[in-house]
Amino acid sequence: MAGRFDPLTRTAVRGGRTGVPAGRGRTAGAGAKDRRWTPDGPVDLGLTLGPLRRGPADPTFRTTPDGSVWKTSRTPAGPGTLRVAGHGPDVHAEAWGPGADWLLEQLPALLGAGDDPAVFVPRHRLVHASHRRRPGLRLTRTGLVLESLIPVILEQKVTSDEAYRSWRRLVRQYGEPAPGPPEAGLYVMPTARAWAMIPSWDWHKAGVDSKRSATIVRAARAAHRMEEAAAMALPEAVRRLEAVPGIGPWTSAETLQRSNGDPDAVTTGDLHLPGIVGYALAGDRDADDATMLELLAPYAGQRHRAARLILLAGHTPPRRTPRMPRSDIGRL
Repeated sequence: MAGRFDPLTRTAVRGGRTGVPAGRGRTAGAGAKDRRWTPDGPVDLGLTLGPLRRGPADPTFRTTPDGSVWKTSRTPAGPGTLRVAGHGPDVHAEAWGPGADWLLEQLPALLGAGDDPAVFVPRHRLVHASHRRRPGLRLTRTGLVLESLIPVILEQKVTSDEAYRSWRRLVRQYGEPAPGPPEAGLYVMPTARAWAMIPSWDWHKAGVDSKRSATIVRAARAAHRMEEAAAMALPEAVRRLEAVPGIGPWTSAETLQRSNGDPDAVTTGDLHLPGIVGYALAGDRDADDATMLELLAPYAGQRHRAARLILLAGHTPPRRTPRMPRSDIGRL
């Protein structure tokens, strides 16, 4: 396979069918370890890892023109940076930092090795078409709860742009530069202790109200208990997360879709999703949660995948109400 030049690492990257045992990355260039993995079917890196990105300027996530995906994580072994690229039927990953081995060991799960899209049976024409057009869609499983939980809490009751702005500011201020090529310009999210110690004025400057900041602090102080949910079945994981005041069904579902890769973790309590699902499947733009769940009932066990395919189809109702007003928090 012909080599390609990676603009961030400034090295040639070559394909091949070599394998590296889980957690035993070979030493690569610029202090990295690497691994090659052959999935059992097509994997679209953008579709699979896209839900982990928090806005176009997320300091923990980046894509490059060659199709590579860069992602940072605070793993149980420490901070790490992962770069993933597709090479024919293979996936090539490089990792830097104390968390490099952990990230390489988790690579198959991250790219949906535990997900089985073959069990999904489309029941609607639109869902069937969306499913057929996206054979590389896999549901990611990061194995890390706080990494998804904290940005989801930031998204409670505000616009996406406001939440992304808060995430960027707090990660850059209280996180740390990511291991690996400095030209990548990435950061690793703060430690649980750092989240718990952010003073009230910095939450305010970041546009985060006291209710959301208090929820994040409570979750951070129970970080070990939160992370245990990544290994739990969905009902137990939901109960574990929702035991924290301020975490409800919307927040737990949005988190567990990413940390646990659960194909049935359907989001309820969302401002737009019921109307989108209702309009796509039944022409009902005024559908509520109960109607959405009824429409998704034929996909029991796979409701999150069905909802994701509906969203990707782009068949949304015409807008007829004003956008959610922006908050003035942090703008006084």
